Amino acid sequence: MAEDLANPFAELDAGAYALPPELLDELQTPALIIYLDRVRANVNRMIEYTGGVDRWRPHLKTTKIPEVWSELLRAGVRQFKCATTREAQVMLDVAATVGERVDLLVAYPHRGPSLRRLGEMAATATNVDVSVLVEDPSLMAALPSSLGVFVDLNPGMNRTGVPLARPEDVVTIARAAGERFRGLHFYDGHLHDADLEQRRAKIFAGYEQLLEVVATLDLQGVRVAEVVTAGTPAFHHALQFERFSHAPFAHRVSPGTVVFHDARSELENPDVSLSPAALVLSRVISHPAGDIATCDAGSKSIAAESGDPCAYPLGVGGMTALPPSEEHLPMRCSGQLPARGAALLLVPRHVCPTVNLAEQAVLVEPGDRPRIVPVLARAHELAASAGGPPPNPR
Repeated sequence: MAEDLANPFAELDAGAYALPPELLDELQTPALIIYLDRVRANVNRMIEYTGGVDRWRPHLKTTKIPEVWSELLRAGVRQFKCATTREAQVMLDVAATVGERVDLLVAYPHRGPSLRRLGEMAATATNVDVSVLVEDPSLMAALPSSLGVFVDLNPGMNRTGVPLARPEDVVTIARAAGERFRGLHFYDGHLHDADLEQRRAKIFAGYEQLLEVVATLDLQGVRVAEVVTAGTPAFHHALQFERFSHAPFAHRVSPGTVVFHDARSELENPDVSLSPAALVLSRVISHPAGDIATCDAGSKSIAAESGDPCAYPLGVGGMTALPPSEEHLPMRCSGQLPARGAALLLVPRHVCPTVNLAEQAVLVEPGDRPRIVPVLARAHELAASAGGPPPNPR
């Protein structure tokens, strides 16, 4: 059926994701479930794709859970990206548990109080080097001395960054940063062409322009040590760009969604083999019509900003999620309606903001009792003097 074909996880073995009956008896829904064995499998797969941990700088905005970040550290990953001051503080706390240095790029153009907060964190960090993105040459005079600098470039996404046609601004920022200049940030997250060859051609064209900027800097006597590109839609192509393999700088890709995987990534990246590791457990609460079963996972528990369907039931065909409301997710069913009270595991279309919606998550580990842990790096700090993450909700 067409509906079955639209669900990329309809044929996935739901039994492999089965939760212990005693957990289902106690757990209220909706609930964020994290499968640690699949987290490890995805991390190992990414290390295979990149050819080694040194070429991967995963974005932490997806995962937000210290226990998951510890899995990345145990796998040998030492370079990371994040977006918020809360994510940065939680990573500094987690990184303090390892003996090696960790490198954290706060890949967001912070200003004012949040920039001061990052400067304070970096000044007191014992084993973490912290850098920020800069696109404004005038910011350099106020930038805390404890922070490294990556110049943010605009690859055509038109969200942030120095336009590629203004390399003189890049030179000005790099020179003002001096020894603190770490490299260039080029997030080409706007390239989602369904045709992989067309996507690859556009991505490669952008990298040629990026290398022109690097060449301009070189002519001005500015050395680029690192270039960071490629979120989830582009990372596989970035790894295939031959000129990066022979470049005089370190090139790193920065996808973070890949640790948990989601439906959008499954549909957009058929050349990448990963497994869903973060799902939302939901229950059927109503049969409002003969072909509709409504679940209790609405837009307050599954992100809905990326379009419909916002989620896909795992291992179930013939069910298509309709637009959610805050607490309700109706499902159109082509066959028999699931019973009221039936549990469904839902793979989010976009897992990153879905994780941010949850205050707690259930960690599932084969052979161990499930654990409820806080999603400690979710949301935002408000005051520049805030002492890190919110109180543990346990």
